[in-house]
Amino acid sequence: MSGEKPREIALHVLQRAAGGDFVEDRLEAALAQARLSSIDRHLCQELSYGIIRWQATLDWLIARKTAAREQKPMLRNLLRMGLYQIFWLDRIPGHAAVNETVELGRQSGFPSQAGFINAVLRNYLREFDATKLLLAGLKTEQPHLGHSHPEWLVARWHTRWGADQTARLMEWNNTPPKAFARINTLKADAGKLLTLWREEDVEYDFVRQDWIDENLVFELKSYPPLGRLPSFQQGLFYVQDSSTLLAVRELDPQPGEHVLDLCAAPGGKLTYIAQLMRNEGRLLAHDTASERLKLIEQNCSRLGVTCVQTLLPSTLHAPRSTLFDRVLIDAPCSNTGVMRRRVDLRWRIRLEEIGRLQATQLGLLRQAAAFLKPGGTLVYSTCSLEPEENGQVVDEFLSEHTAFKLERTLELLPFVEGVDGTYVARMLKHG
Repeated sequence: MSGEKPREIALHVLQRAAGGDFVEDRLEAALAQARLSSIDRHLCQELSYGIIRWQATLDWLIARKTAAREQKPMLRNLLRMGLYQIFWLDRIPGHAAVNETVELGRQSGFPSQAGFINAVLRNYLREFDATKLLLAGLKTEQPHLGHSHPEWLVARWHTRWGADQTARLMEWNNTPPKAFARINTLKADAGKLLTLWREEDVEYDFVRQDWIDENLVFELKSYPPLGRLPSFQQGLFYVQDSSTLLAVRELDPQPGEHVLDLCAAPGGKLTYIAQLMRNEGRLLAHDTASERLKLIEQNCSRLGVTCVQTLLPSTLHAPRSTLFDRVLIDAPCSNTGVMRRRVDLRWRIRLEEIGRLQATQLGLLRQAAAFLKPGGTLVYSTCSLEPEENGQVVDEFLSEHTAFKLERTLELLPFVEGVDGTYVARMLKHG
């Protein structure tokens, strides 16, 4: 792909993502092979992610000019790309967006459709101001189309929070996510890392939240590719949103304890647990597949975490002599609290999946109960906003397990705290 341009790469990524691949994975692989300037890399990412985020709205625009006729996938993506540049990218002149899209269509096997692509896009150029007004009104009249979210999910949120808060959540989801880094205090302090960042051309800002220590998490505002930074390679920080630290703070692990992370991959919460334990004690990392455990081991190696032992399900047992002081369940979930980061999640999630996940989550809590010693702490967390995966799961577990007492629940909402959505429940087991 070294000779390709950002629009060509983005079109390729969109086609592969439509076939089932996650867009983040496809884009990362494509950019790794491409020789693009930082400006072109940014444009490629903006087009790939933005078109998927605004897919429903873009398709609404296309349907208005094509009598709602079905288009071939590649042709539909070409039209989406042209319209996205016209209405969402102010820095690209409209005529340039049209010309580039028409030419890309010719190169992509649609020379006979060049006139059609040109006509649709130029019609919208002529109606630019009127169309912007239509798009603004659509956010109120048909919010799921105006904000490009599944209608069934918007209806759920509207019932729970009302129109204004739901609109704020969708606006959050449509905003490119920021990058954050947690300092790895096993290897560095803030002074050391910030000095290195300044040498590495990393621009940062301080992050302050009630549940994190001062100078622990920083927003990365401008930076070279992180994997190439010596500070990253040396394991001085881990890329992680501050919301993910809440569950570990509620777990409150102490040096010398025995702790189990039941769903540990890729290791962000796990390595923060080890950091709070100062690498002293026994920390077991359990996950479902060997490749996920390898990812944990790689992160632990880079970060200098030495107190972790990885376990597959077949090797996890709970004899009385090795019960744990604390257990964390960061459960698999619908991820509706991190939809801003999981770009194509909104088009993959299904209502019936929430019920399936609820059964899995309850099963994990039941399993964890057998591993915790009397007086121990059990923390359950998700990055879901859906009550079926959060409070309802905890309530059902507590109704079955009377030895456990709910100490508190916490919820972070993007439109309130300005961080990724998170639910955390802290439970204590009676002696």
